Amino acid sequence: MVDAAVLAKLEEGYAKLAASDSKSLLKKYLTKEVFDNLKNKVTPTFKSTLLDVIQSGLENHDSGVGIYAPDAESYTVFADLFDPIIEDYHGGFKKTDKHPASTFGDVASFGNVDPTNEYVISTRVRCGRSMQGYPFNPCLTEAQYKEMEGKVSSTLSGLDGELKGKFYPLTGMEKAVQQQLIDDHFLFKEGDRFLQAANACRFWPSGRGIYHNDAKTFLVWCNEEDHLRIISMQQGGDLGQIYKRLVTAVNEIEKRVPFSHDDRLGFLTFCPTNLGTTIRASVHIKVPKLASNKAKLEEVAAKYNLQVRGTRGEHTEAEGGVYDISNKRRMGLTEYDAVKEMYDGITELIKLEKSL
Repeated sequence: MVDAAVLAKLEEGYAKLAASDSKSLLKKYLTKEVFDNLKNKVTPTFKSTLLDVIQSGLENHDSGVGIYAPDAESYTVFADLFDPIIEDYHGGFKKTDKHPASTFGDVASFGNVDPTNEYVISTRVRCGRSMQGYPFNPCLTEAQYKEMEGKVSSTLSGLDGELKGKFYPLTGMEKAVQQQLIDDHFLFKEGDRFLQAANACRFWPSGRGIYHNDAKTFLVWCNEEDHLRIISMQQGGDLGQIYKRLVTAVNEIEKRVPFSHDDRLGFLTFCPTNLGTTIRASVHIKVPKLASNKAKLEEVAAKYNLQVRGTRGEHTEAEGGVYDISNKRRMGLTEYDAVKEMYDGITELIKLEKSL
């Protein structure tokens, strides 16, 4: 049963959102009917309520999406809200659709998108994973955060070859180490206001940590937004090498840590935009000519399902014609296809930039 204080907060938050000019997917799909249908529901294991799901979007009317899953069961219990948002964000992934089995494909088939090093500054491919048997951030206890960090740390210290490196817990981190990680752009900060409002930053910095290999081309974030963010990156456009490193790492980690997976939704994550393959393949790319023709840039991006962000990621501007461009679709296609969309789209953008 949902208690009266939570219900009152839901009603008040809903009324404010409904009266606002918010462009969020939450506002678009949280109709009065859906709201009334879901406001008294709770998830069986962790007793999460609709408030846990939508409070970030209720507090931040400028959210793009506005909802998070406090636990895996939320995707089922609050499906009347999650399903249409998932369908909208992931380009028509309907509630009757099923995400295909995980397929990384032929890792050798991707080459360098920019062999002459003229346009692509850096490339990265990342994925998110949740550890089986643990809820997402809002429901985690401090003891669970620490237990997870222990498992992740011991798993990663078993990696060898080019993945071999060191795990740095955020708790008790020395200032010099902290500064080095900031300089490398590896250190993640406590969550922004969207994550704060979703209760994703409790017990900070307990249970949070960073692992990177000696070459600084492979990085794992432990308990930032997701349980695990696995990242492969380097300067230049050699997507093949970067993707191969990621796939090797994911397979190695999965041998030791079982991941949370759903037959319909694929790999489960805290934010519904990352479900499915969870893959985000991105480049920092300098396209000054296209930058002055934003409509053309957006047109090509839309054709290949690419997302164009500013230089420093979401909610930022492009500095000096440098954009962060990535695949947008993560569901209803395989990992290989998600990366291929980015590969084909970037190849096309470079061709276009050359011709202008």
